[in-house]
Amino acid sequence: MSITSDLIRGHTETIILSQLNKKDSYGYEINKTIQQKTDNLYELKDATLYSAFRRLEQSGMIISYWGVEGAGARRRYYCITKEGKAVLKQNIEDWKLTKAIIDKLIEEGNKA
Repeated sequence: MSITSDLIRGHTETIILSQLNKKDSYGYEINKTIQQKTDNLYELKDATLYSAFRRLEQSGMIISYWGVEGAGARRRYYCITKEGKAVLKQNIEDWKLTKAIIDKLIEEGNKA
């Protein structure tokens, strides 16, 4: 069973910021981490991931730089900024409130 993207849509940027808050990373690594953390129930499509990177960079929430690789292709790494950390913190608070509201609404609907 996989999670439909509709349930997570709108949270892509928060998920990316959360990963970058732990360490600088690149697209493939971020997507692999998402897959591992969700036991392969969710992954971002490349187009979704790189569109989010562009939006986040244009809004000043992340910056990118080219990594120095010994072998193979160079990778573009992403790093969260101070502004990105502030947005991440607010998004997490918003998510907690939203989740609490949805939990209450679903709970009420299941009472016998």
